[in-house]
Amino acid sequence: MPMANPHSAEAEPAGLRLRLTSLREALLQLHKALLDSERISYEATFGQIASPYQFLHLVTSDPWFAWLAPVTKLVADMDETLEAKTPLTAAAVESLVGQARALLVASMDGEGFSRHYDEALQRSPEVVLAHAAAAKWIREKPPAA
Repeated sequence: MPMANPHSAEAEPAGLRLRLTSLREALLQLHKALLDSERISYEATFGQIASPYQFLHLVTSDPWFAWLAPVTKLVADMDETLEAKTPLTAAAVESLVGQARALLVASMDGEGFSRHYDEALQRSPEVVLAHAAAAKWIREKPPAA
């Protein structure tokens, strides 16, 4: 019988990978809803985006979409953590959950992400639903070690 790899998911406390993976998936859905909402606003202001390539270029380089970068970075950080050769730790997962909790705060009076996020929540039911799904995983109690 082969020996268990100490860097495998088997060496992780139960539920950590599920919690982080579930939150990551919810953030991806939220990111998509935010992108869709911003695209509609952008096109209402500047006209139709001609192609998926043009849209990708705008998302990565136009200041209109720059406020979405913190969500993109958080998902990338989650990917790195999930793909690391070392087992997940409760501290690493809770740090990422805390970052999501701090980020996903909408504020009409805020600046940067929080203000844009508030605007997106006000105009898009899809963003509201995606926010609720992410919030569920943020509120989830950490798994017992």
